[in-house]
Amino acid sequence: MAKNEKSVTDLVCEHIKKQKLLPIPVQTLNEEAEATRYFGGDLKEFLAAAKTLGAKGIFVETLYLEDDEFYYDSGIDDEEYLAMNGADGSCTCGCGDNCDCKKGDKKKSKKADDDKVDGVFLEPEDLDGLDLSLLRPEIAKFLDRVGECCGVRLTVPGVDHLEVEIFADWYDEFAELVDEASEIIEEDPNGALEQVEAMFKEAEKAAKEEDKSVKKISAHPPKKSKK
Repeated sequence: MAKNEKSVTDLVCEHIKKQKLLPIPVQTLNEEAEATRYFGGDLKEFLAAAKTLGAKGIFVETLYLEDDEFYYDSGIDDEEYLAMNGADGSCTCGCGDNCDCKKGDKKKSKKADDDKVDGVFLEPEDLDGLDLSLLRPEIAKFLDRVGECCGVRLTVPGVDHLEVEIFADWYDEFAELVDEASEIIEEDPNGALEQVEAMFKEAEKAAKEEDKSVKKISAHPPKKSKK
């Protein structure tokens, strides 16, 4: 597409405006929840859209920072995990339940040989539940905010619920750090685990050195008092 060429979206929106209507940007994030439309603009634009839709009120839901947001979640449940790894007896190469080509096993073995660490090849879902602050220590500073209001979810009542979420600045910072830590896991699960293990070893080493210094102080003979 040329730099100044208008997209189909731009052209359609211009046409809608000519009809004296307000084009409302939305995106589908959850196909299963088809009745919900996620608004793509800011708060001012959202309220203008609500008026255009004839809303007389806005649903306001308070959102809170939850403790499970500090841990990695691949989004894959146990059943999906078992199916992906062939633990449920299914084929991992796409041939079906009665697979006898063995290609899936060969492909998996080759990938494992290339990327395994200490004989174990990890997928992101293997690190579900990992404390993300181990990869991005700055995340830990938000622990004191657990249970605190971090934003609101606004919804326009109607058949197709128009929805937008507005967050506090500090939560945006937290979410960015969580995304960064999650990306580390998704790009290189084995590397992420190595980083965590290295951190624990460093902490253990520091603890031992501190323990030695304490013992030296306690072993120092007391000074004799002058008579």
